[in-house]
Amino acid sequence: KRFSLPACYPLERMTVSDVLRHLEANNIQLPEYQSTGKKQNYVIVIDEINRGNISKIFGELITLIEPSKRDGNEEALKLSLPYSGKPFSVPNNLYIIGTMNTADRSLAGLDIALRRRFTFVEMPPCPELLSDIEIDGPNIGQLIEVMNQRIEVLLDRDHCLGHAYFLPLRQDRSLDKLASIFRNQILPLLQEYFFEDWERISWVLNGHRVNDKSLCFIYQPEGDNRLTKLFGDTLAEQLEDRSWTLNPDAFFNINSYDQILKGA
Repeated sequence: KRFSLPACYPLERMTVSDVLRHLEANNIQLPEYQSTGKKQNYVIVIDEINRGNISKIFGELITLIEPSKRDGNEEALKLSLPYSGKPFSVPNNLYIIGTMNTADRSLAGLDIALRRRFTFVEMPPCPELLSDIEIDGPNIGQLIEVMNQRIEVLLDRDHCLGHAYFLPLRQDRSLDKLASIFRNQILPLLQEYFFEDWERISWVLNGHRVNDKSLCFIYQPEGDNRLTKLFGDTLAEQLEDRSWTLNPDAFFNINSYDQILKGA
């Protein structure tokens, strides 16, 4: 026989949860569905949650994500969705993870209601993950740890360097790769952290304890009567030379990285 319509076709306007909700409203039990007893957990990850508009991200969810208000709990709540009008609730097997960088924005920028609904877990740098990597001598894990100790003293612990910047060294353990990471990622990050205060950046890189300027990543140019030649005797006495010079060759000299660990 030839049928004009398929005997079985999908209900595009109904989801599985809609069907189950309809059966439940009509007191129709599904023994096989009910007897499993185990729910699969689901996770939603919201990256850089503090950069978004929290009210638009969550909306009505700000109430429903509370543990006691979730579906299956004693104080479960349901809301009607604004467009479809369908009832909506958050199941108790859903986990929401929001990531944020506290160096970008303080927790004070987050709504108190949102902070009350989340547990904040700090994820500090893990230099020990790179303690097995050495580039012609210097240990990368120790290098990160020493630099972060100096940054923590000069700024705070929220501005420490993450170990993720150096993870590419696991595949490419070359000086060229290390130089690329320092030149293109670490140094610009330090510039942002210290607001172009090159003297403090030099302290992080231990440049103030290096006698050979050719090993310094950044250094102050020297010259007899440099300020006098530029501005004259009268004005030179009132000025402090704040100019700094970038040394590209130092990024490809393994001894420059070894100098960062000097005294540590």
